[in-house]
Amino acid sequence: MINFTIEKPDTQLAATLQDKIDNLSKPKGSLGTLEKLAFQIGLIQQTCSPELKHPVNVIYASDHGIADEGVSKSPKEVTRQVIYNFLNGGAGICFLARQHGFELRIVDGGVDFDFPSIPELIDRKVRKGTRNFLHEAAMTEAELDQAIQAGADIVTDCHKEGCNVISFGEMGIGNTAASSMWMTLLTGIPLKACVGAGSGLNESGIQHKYKVLKQALDNYSGSTDVKEVMRYFGGYEMVMAVGGMLRAAELKMIILVDGFIMTNCVLAASRLYPAVMDYCIFGHCGDESGHKLLLDAMQAEPLLSLGLRLGEGSGSVCAYPIVQSAVRMLNEMHSFGEAAVTKYFD
Repeated sequence: MINFTIEKPDTQLAATLQDKIDNLSKPKGSLGTLEKLAFQIGLIQQTCSPELKHPVNVIYASDHGIADEGVSKSPKEVTRQVIYNFLNGGAGICFLARQHGFELRIVDGGVDFDFPSIPELIDRKVRKGTRNFLHEAAMTEAELDQAIQAGADIVTDCHKEGCNVISFGEMGIGNTAASSMWMTLLTGIPLKACVGAGSGLNESGIQHKYKVLKQALDNYSGSTDVKEVMRYFGGYEMVMAVGGMLRAAELKMIILVDGFIMTNCVLAASRLYPAVMDYCIFGHCGDESGHKLLLDAMQAEPLLSLGLRLGEGSGSVCAYPIVQSAVRMLNEMHSFGEAAVTKYFD
């Protein structure tokens, strides 16, 4: 696997940055989460006047062999159908991207379909879907490395074009099943608590999904080493997202984190390089079973709780205006001195 150089943000600016926030014309701490976000973003960018430039939402897509076991309500062909919907501008993430000024980049990381040449679809296909992890590892070590590299390279391209704030989404039938396996093995939370409805399973469907995943877990003779867990149970799109997140942190970009699947990708990324967490802003707590437990285990505080469970980066893009507000607070609010308002606290 390629190596990354990820440094925690330098804290020498912390006192100056906090002083600026505290001396804006408002009661101390009265803008709550906006103040925390402003402080985090200021440290990431090492400035008291941060900027958000060219936001991009990257969607990595891939199919999963485990989908053959009926662990999703949606059939596998939905993956390619939704990709066409992305490209035609009709998916949920599309209107949100238009609303909030995000560029969308769609990446075929391993869809079980031969797409024609489409300029708007970035071809990084590793293989036409992962293997079925009920019976064998989802991918080889070489495929893991290829996916990490491809995910990182996409982010490098975004950064070269001026992006400093990036969101990640995914598309892949069966990826909540893969995410549940990552969650239980990397956190120790019982599998039962990690398994949810995904794209809409009823109670009997959830029970079937749990039985399949429990059998896969019982069959697994590997360790809880993060790379081994990623390789055995991951989707190519998930591994690419891990690579993308690590490269974004290496480039000191702001990382907007979406739902259950992308939170599991941050979990994996942070087990490889803990400092990646300093660059992450968690967009929302989704409605997928296990997401809140995972956020709590990571001590992550999401910005929104809207009952979302779409994926695609929808929750992180939805939360972006709050991030914008935090930056505007730093750059546009007057200090007590500028506003000629008596400062009424120490």
